This record gives sequence, C-alpha cells and structure tokens, in this order.
Amino acid sequence: MNKTLMCIATSSLMSLPALSHADSPYFSLKDGDGFKRFSVSAGWLHAMPQGKANPVKANTAVAGGSYAVGDVNLDTVSNAIAKTPEGEKAKEKLNSVASIGKIVGLVKDNILTADMTGKAQIHSLESWDNPGTGMEAEDVDTLGIMMNYNFTDNLSLEIKAGIPPKVNIKGKGQISAPIVGIATPEGNVGGILGPIANPLINGVGDIPLDAQLPITDISQGGNAATATAWLPAAEIHYQFGKSGVNKFRPYVGVGVMYAYFDNVKLNSGIKSDLITAGHMIQNVLDGKAGAALEKKISSADPRVKVKAEDVFAPIATIGATYDINENWFAVGSVSYAKMNSDAKITVSDQNTGKELINATTKIDIDPVITYVGVGYRF
Repeated sequence: MNKTLMCIATSSLMSLPALSHADSPYFSLKDGDGFKRFSVSAGWLHAMPQGKANPVKANTAVAGGSYAVGDVNLDTVSNAIAKTPEGEKAKEKLNSVASIGKIVGLVKDNILTADMTGKAQIHSLESWDNPGTGMEAEDVDTLGIMMNYNFTDNLSLEIKAGIPPKVNIKGKGQISAPIVGIATPEGNVGGILGPIANPLINGVGDIPLDAQLPITDISQGGNAATATAWLPAAEIHYQFGKSGVNKFRPYVGVGVMYAYFDNVKLNSGIKSDLITAGHMIQNVLDGKAGAALEKKISSADPRVKVKAEDVFAPIATIGATYDINENWFAVGSVSYAKMNSDAKITVSDQNTGKELINATTKIDIDPVITYVGVGYRF
C-alpha cells in the first residue's frame, strides 16, 4: 500500500484542474496568461545524507533476577569475574576448590557441573546502551522525475518522484552485552563425596561478575544493511521572472517528503551473530547461563527481522530553470530535508513466538539532494 503513494500523488497532480471551474485562473487544462500549465523533467538526482550515527539501544527477555548457571568451563567463569580486589579473592577461592575437585574427579575437562555452579543474579541484560555504535546512510544516485502544475506564471505545485534507489547503510562500532551480577556456587553433589565437596563449594561464596560479552561488530562487511528507499515529495514553488521574457528563472520551494523503506536486509555476518545472541538469551532463560557465556546452541530457533519506520519530513529547495526554447528547458536544484528514521531489529524464537532481543537506533538521514535535468512544458 505504501508503494502506491507516489502514484497517488502523481495522479492527484493531473486531476487538479478538475477541482475547480475550467475558466479558473488557477485551475485549468488550458495555458495561462502567457505561460504553460504543465511541465515534466527528468535527470540525475544525487542524495547526500548528512546525519551521524546514534547509539544502538538493546533490550532482551532476560529481566533482572536469579538464573541457574548449569555446566560451564572454569575458564569461562574466571574470565567473567570482576577485576577488583573482591573479584581476585573470589577467583582464588574458586580455583582452589576446583583444583581439589580435579584431584578427586569431580571436575573433569575443566567443566564445573550444574550440581556445583549454583545461580547467578543478573541485572544488566534487560536493557543497555551501546555508545560509539550506530548506522549511517550512504550517498545514492538515481533517475529523478519532477512534474509541475502552474497555478500562475510564478506559483506552482511540484511532485518529486523517481526510481527508488538501493541505499547502503553503514554500521559503526561493536555491540557487547554487559555481564554484571553475582554468581553464587551451590554444592549439590551426591554420593560419597557430597558431604565433603558441598561445604567446600558453598564456602567459595559470592563471586562478583563484570565483563563485556561481544555480540556483533556492525561495521563488518562494509555495509550493515541495505534498503530500497521510496522518497516522493510535494512542494509549492515560487519562480521569479516571467515566461517569454526571462530565460533564466530562479525559484524557491517548500513542502513535505515521505520516506518508505522496504527490502531491508541485514549483513549476513551481523544476522548470524544475532542468531547466536538469541541462543544466548534463551540459554539464560532455560537455566543455562554458563552455556550462554559460551555461546552454545539453545532450545530456541532464533529468527532475525529488521524494519525501518516510515517518516514524513519537511523539505526546502532552491533552484533555477533555463529556457532552451518555448517548450524545452534545463533545470537544476538543491534541496534539504530534515529526516530521520527509527530502525528496529528483533530476534524471536520461531518455536514459541517469544521475542528474545530487540534493538533500536535512530538513523539521522538529513539529505542534501541535488538535481540536474531537462524538461518539457506542455
């Protein structure tokens, strides 16, 4: 439905004369007093976005709370421990108890099992910002088509259209998940070693966690995403000079631009990283926080979707026409639109429909648009 907006706008331009009496000085199919009512031009349109990247905000289904750790490699835990005096003391206790566990055969292949890892209080994964990240649209070129209806020799309505260009969206920065909380080992070892092992495990006490877990580098592969941009606009123009007298006629215009983005596709590397991140979140929810740290496959089937919001934006133009003869003319213009769009990436579990991750960022486009073309009046 959005794709038809340009066609509707174009047809509305052609139907303007029917809105009033045929003899109206403003709405008519006939030529005006010394000027022609309709004109159309085609040419090169170049858009140069001026906006800068804005930080990506991430949200996940892991609300603050207590989650079981499950099986985890000792090195994984050690790397997540806060680099503070308290953290170093906790690491020494953990390694000491783990060494005993290796001797008696409770810790094999450096794996701490679920009957000793206990739980972790995590309060950092529900929502966080990623400073230094974001997305920026790159320059595009396309065929522009401008259609004008003249109310008078000086006042006109212009519809801007053209072939929707493919826009490359460049990524910036590294997205990482903050792992901040407290891990508390809990001895639940059974068998003959339980009465000895469990007090030692419980004696480790609280372990402060503070680490950044890399999720994805959104600058990888050159472009973070691509999209097709539909950018019709409508402007009211005032043109200086007089037809048949002044060959060179400057003009100014103001109006509104509509932006609709479809065929939005993420870089395959980023998409793969986000699927892995979806597994991480599901593992935490499944009581396998250790597996989440190790980026293991979960019970979920993560799927990634990306969408850019439609927007309306004000646009202003300065330009000029030069008459080659009575019908043919050359035209050039420079426009600026104050435009931004919110991009949203979601990762959901296809098995349950549950949203695991959503990330948003504002893309400041703010394009300067240049246009050079040749037109015909009729």
